[in-house]
Amino acid sequence: MSGHSKWHTIKNAKGAADAKRGQLFTKLSREIIFSARAGGGNPDGNSRLRLAIQKARDASMPMENIERAIKKGEGTAEGQVMFEATYEGYGPGGSAIMVDIVSDNRNRAVQELRSAFTRAGGNLGETGSVGWMFESRGVIGVDATGKNIDELTMQAIDAGAEDVNVQGDYMEIYTKPTELEIVRKGLEKAEVAIDSAELAKVPKTTISLDEHTSFQALRMIDRLEEMDDVQNVSHNVELTDEIMEKYQSQAK
Repeated sequence: MSGHSKWHTIKNAKGAADAKRGQLFTKLSREIIFSARAGGGNPDGNSRLRLAIQKARDASMPMENIERAIKKGEGTAEGQVMFEATYEGYGPGGSAIMVDIVSDNRNRAVQELRSAFTRAGGNLGETGSVGWMFESRGVIGVDATGKNIDELTMQAIDAGAEDVNVQGDYMEIYTKPTELEIVRKGLEKAEVAIDSAELAKVPKTTISLDEHTSFQALRMIDRLEEMDDVQNVSHNVELTDEIMEKYQSQAK
């Protein structure tokens, strides 16, 4: 599932670079605030908040930041009204793009999204225009360097995973959305180190683009992910290691 590939997982879970860590923490804080506001500040009774906290911890976000975000979510003193939404549309080469946002300004968020799609030669679509191409799944990333892949696969299956996808020295483990926490705990019990764990929109099928169009799509995805309001970007572009290596070398 290269549309939700090793590159995407590592980039979002680890922040890609220290220069973007502050922005990553901002996004994680917003998710914690919204989760606490929607379901209460006690993670024991709020599964979405539990996942948001775990994702923040995976990204090495300080506990004081996490606790501050929870308190903001529980309180109303700041008077900030936030909303969440998913927008979808078409990117370069007819690629399908879905964008999850959490924002305090709907008009600003929509204008920035529309600009990013238009600059890339794409367009925002109606609700459901590309959503049918994706399915909600739990995705757990594991660094498989130096590990027995067959043994790791069996550990994932024993923990309740639906499927696994190995890409070089990285493994993605897929679960039902409702069983992400269960599978993660099973893997941790088996002493498997988790790089990331998140609910994601995974493409049912992917499309292949030529190098030029792939670069256009990647630039658009980067532009979207750099927006403070954007939490997640999902796409159905098949990205090879060769394409990613060339793109990253050009970006340096």
